[in-house]
Amino acid sequence: MATAAASPSSSGPSRFGKNAFFFIIVTVFIDMMAFAVIMPSMPELMAELLNGKDALFAAKAQAAAGTAGPLETMLSDASPWGGYITVVYAIMNFLSAPILGGLSDRFGRRPILLISIGTLAIDFVIMGFAHSIWLLFLGRILSGISGATHSTAAAYIADVTEPAERGKAYGMLGAAFGLGFILGPAIGGFLGQFDPRFPFFASAALAAVNFCYGLFVLPESLDQEHRRKFNWKRANAFGTFAHLAKVPYLAWFMLALGLFNFAHWVYPATFSYFGAVRYGWDLRMLGWSLAAVGIGSTIVQGGLVGPIIKKFGATTTTVFGFLVCVVTFAAYAAATEGWMVFLIIPFGAFAGVLGPAINQIMTARTPKNAQGELQGAIASVQSLSNIFAPLAMTQTFHYFTSTNAPVYFPGAAFTLASVFCAISLIPLMRGLRIAPKVETQPADPAGEAVPQEAHEAGVKAGDTATQTA
Repeated sequence: MATAAASPSSSGPSRFGKNAFFFIIVTVFIDMMAFAVIMPSMPELMAELLNGKDALFAAKAQAAAGTAGPLETMLSDASPWGGYITVVYAIMNFLSAPILGGLSDRFGRRPILLISIGTLAIDFVIMGFAHSIWLLFLGRILSGISGATHSTAAAYIADVTEPAERGKAYGMLGAAFGLGFILGPAIGGFLGQFDPRFPFFASAALAAVNFCYGLFVLPESLDQEHRRKFNWKRANAFGTFAHLAKVPYLAWFMLALGLFNFAHWVYPATFSYFGAVRYGWDLRMLGWSLAAVGIGSTIVQGGLVGPIIKKFGATTTTVFGFLVCVVTFAAYAAATEGWMVFLIIPFGAFAGVLGPAINQIMTARTPKNAQGELQGAIASVQSLSNIFAPLAMTQTFHYFTSTNAPVYFPGAAFTLASVFCAISLIPLMRGLRIAPKVETQPADPAGEAVPQEAHEAGVKAGDTATQTA
């Protein structure tokens, strides 16, 4: 894994060493595993906090005896609260991501990464000891503030790779996500059988180990000469959007990515509830199903993204990724048996090419001293969609699994996700239409967020497209 991660560009390993690449891969892997560990047990923990441990134990005993009604009702009622907690995280991430991205452009990637990882460890400890819904909210507030790990890691990769090679590098990051998703749910499902709180403490331990590891091996990737002054006007989501919107195609790409992210939240928001309610899966089965998703993601992003982008180009690959999502979510919605899910997962894994491909398109058109700002803007766009997506997905699932539903349809949330993926193709095609064809990354000593050459080309292309539309 380390060797593969260290090879996206010829300049990367020689300048920063294999340890730097390896740490970024390990950071993303551990962060994803820590996140995924808690997913299988979250529905039961929410049900316990809402109904009491004794009531949950009694409902589980009834389900084991063949009467699943009380447990199913508890899990359905818990799902909206899972959405509320996710929204809190998204709001804090939306507000803080541009600040942390801007700080990483000013002070470097290393301190932001380490602070984020350390705060995550504290967050999981708080959630593990939580005996009320409100302590869970506190934990998610902290994790939302420190949620720069992914965006800063992406900026780190952009620092040390050539634009043409970033699709492959981001594919390695995606593989780390997938690998974390393989082990995380399996471990979480196993630990959750003993106590739904155990996975949270396991996640805290993983984050703490990663923090200690980073203290010794992680070098700084952003040279002093490529840093820019921190600007509070740009260090907020709306200021960042306004600044980057000077280049129209970036705005269209981020809108498409935001809509896709809205749809993709159907996984963390409802998948565990969906499997438990529709197929009667226990924690172990939920863990294995989520692990299967991770296996597919790892295979595609770790071994296939680079060759696919090289053969078909980032543009075609991005469109293909969106189309796969449309079909996959529709298939999940229609699946009436649990075994069908495992047939859909291998096909759905090819959606993993989307993120690396569209990231390559955008980072290639952004100067080195603004990669952190770009990734912060992307994180804010995604967080903005995350504010509404968990509520939409969990409420849709809850409504169509409640006794008041006009029709019982646990797959309704996946239908909604498929529709949003289809809609996201509109801004994507608009952005591709006006984006400059040459993917360059000129120097930007003035500290502008986007290269002037790309800005002028984008504006000119946008004007032409508008006239011919």
